[in-house]
Amino acid sequence: MLHDLIVSRVRVKILELFFSNPETIYHVREIVRRTSEEINAVRRELSHLEKKGIMSKEHRANRLFYSLRKDYSIYYDLLELIVKTTGMGGEIIKNKPKLGKVKFAMIAGKFARNLKKNANEVDLLLVGKVVLPEINQIVRAEEVRREKEINYTVMSEEEFEFRKNRRDPFVLEILKGSRIMVIGDEEELVR
Repeated sequence: MLHDLIVSRVRVKILELFFSNPETIYHVREIVRRTSEEINAVRRELSHLEKKGIMSKEHRANRLFYSLRKDYSIYYDLLELIVKTTGMGGEIIKNKPKLGKVKFAMIAGKFARNLKKNANEVDLLLVGKVVLPEINQIVRAEEVRREKEINYTVMSEEEFEFRKNRRDPFVLEILKGSRIMVIGDEEELVR
């Protein structure tokens, strides 16, 4: 889906790599290895992204390292777009018909930014009539990719509304936190 907006395949791969690990600083050769692209194409795209203010570069010894600039005006918009279109978010959208009738699917902001979270915080919430084996398969694949466990919860619409109306602490904590809506309208979720 990101390929629909950005013409350069190499640029898409670089953005996906960096926004999947927003806190990481990468050496040019590591970017080449992780994207499986030619070094000249990677250097050209990195130079372009740096000139536009999305990336910053840093010389350490004889090596050149790149990182994302969080002060870039649409940094969080790009993060949200990439979380929705790649990895677990992209798989949820791609497999939506197989997942049943999902009214809401949201990924926690802390999860998207790779920030430390409490043990009881949810990374992914799905509301609706969800086919559990299908979502479990998507989550397991993301756990392998990220090399960490994902805490997710599935609720029916009735249970979610009941718990929201009863001001259940678990649901209120989810609604209070930052999130990226993969499926559904955020205003309707919190209303």
